[in-house]
Amino acid sequence: MRCPFCGNEDSQVKDSRPTEDNASIRRRRYCPACGARWTTFERVQLRELNVIKSNGQKTLFDRDKLSRSLSIALRKRPVSEERVQRIVNSIQRRLETLGENEIPTKVVGEMVMENLRNLDQVAFVRFASVYRNFREAKDFEDFVENLSDEGAVG
Repeated sequence: MRCPFCGNEDSQVKDSRPTEDNASIRRRRYCPACGARWTTFERVQLRELNVIKSNGQKTLFDRDKLSRSLSIALRKRPVSEERVQRIVNSIQRRLETLGENEIPTKVVGEMVMENLRNLDQVAFVRFASVYRNFREAKDFEDFVENLSDEGAVG
């Protein structure tokens, strides 16, 4: 692997170990040319997934984008980055096991909503406000009222 600091193509793996959820391998790497150290993660990819946006445009599934979306919704909430990564891994595995190479964004969004609903109500409402395109305060009121009616909010 190429060194991200100096571009040397001869880096060395100093340590490898599975992550806590055993979904990937964490590797500590070292560059003999510049002495830099960094970490990489190796994950299994069962298939290449394309996400179909609402306008019909296709794009490769990007787990980093999914992770960022979850992190934004969970900003300043008591949820660890490790937990976010477990959710991302879970969603990616579920998408891969659907057996389809092309997944509508709606399917991904609903999986995120389901996970956030069970994890953190504030993050769930934050994500829903963007995902469902709330335009005014009344949209929030209606959404939270429906949650209360379902017994999801205490």
